[in-house]
Amino acid sequence: MKRRDIIKKAAITTATAATIVSCSSGGNTTATGASLPTVRWKMATSWPKSLIIYSGPETIAKRVKEMTDGRFTITPFPAGDLAGATEVLDAVQTGSIQCGHTASYFYIGKSPALAFATSIPFGLTPQQQNAWLYHGDGQKAIQEIYDKFNIVYFPAGNSGTQMGGWFKREIKSVADLKGLKMRIPGLGGKVMSRLGVNVQVLPGGEIFLALERGAIDAAEWIGPYDDEILGLNKAAPFYYYPGWWEPGSTLDVLVNRGAWEKLPEEYKQIFKTAAYEANMDMLARYEALNGEALTKLTQSGTKLVAYSDEILQAAQKATIEELEASASKDATFKKIYEQWKGFRDKLYNWNRVNELSFANFVTKE
Repeated sequence: MKRRDIIKKAAITTATAATIVSCSSGGNTTATGASLPTVRWKMATSWPKSLIIYSGPETIAKRVKEMTDGRFTITPFPAGDLAGATEVLDAVQTGSIQCGHTASYFYIGKSPALAFATSIPFGLTPQQQNAWLYHGDGQKAIQEIYDKFNIVYFPAGNSGTQMGGWFKREIKSVADLKGLKMRIPGLGGKVMSRLGVNVQVLPGGEIFLALERGAIDAAEWIGPYDDEILGLNKAAPFYYYPGWWEPGSTLDVLVNRGAWEKLPEEYKQIFKTAAYEANMDMLARYEALNGEALTKLTQSGTKLVAYSDEILQAAQKATIEELEASASKDATFKKIYEQWKGFRDKLYNWNRVNELSFANFVTKE
């Protein structure tokens, strides 16, 4: 073998060995041996830090940091620190922050169809919502909306089937809703408006004072655990159920597209995985803690009351009217609504056989 061939072969062997070593050095390199960058992001959120709902941002930040050996870190901030609770989309869109954790239905003024990303009155339960998002083209449909806002979107939390809100006085009929001042966002708010309610949209951190001081007569938030932390039981005695306007509320993480495209592929996949974990974990936490919290509330004087059939039937009728009206005015809404409705009907038919029949039997008193 000629001397120059020996030198060439040795160089190749040395380079190959170096690549193998670098690729096995604790995840700090890409598959080609190039070093992964250090990335520092800030995440605005729509939530007070003390609530379960804030666990979504925390889960994403924790998992991303762990899976990148600290090279990619995301710092979440509570509502108001980087952006207002209902201004997260705007901050992410402009690039003033890299990402945010929020609820898409806060932004139905920008696109009514964003309501489907969160929850639709008399719509899908958490499991059904995940089925639509992940395997019914729901996530794809919502992403097409966010494309117009320079945003990459992922489901990243679910608060479960919610409660029906806190009221200062009993609500027995549709007539009792007339003129009522109630904090309720999204399509649920539009439906309540059709029933005569004076709808208010307030961030979570402002609900207690507004309810306590009489600026509003009623408010919905999430469920027993987080509602008690906000002190809503101290401001209103009547706690209604079910939360027909949010049967399976999904929260989202929004990422500025420019920031997203700068990430290496490894970081993108890790971020997606962390968002998926946040979606699953948050729901599990709520399911684990809400039952005990509800018992504590009722034992301390909260009056648990079911909505009357009259109110539920009127609300369901108003919901259909609202959805049909929105579909007639907005082509994007109509497209998603028709696809969503077809998928929903298939789920209802199946769940009527498997889950509903089982739940009805085991929960008989």
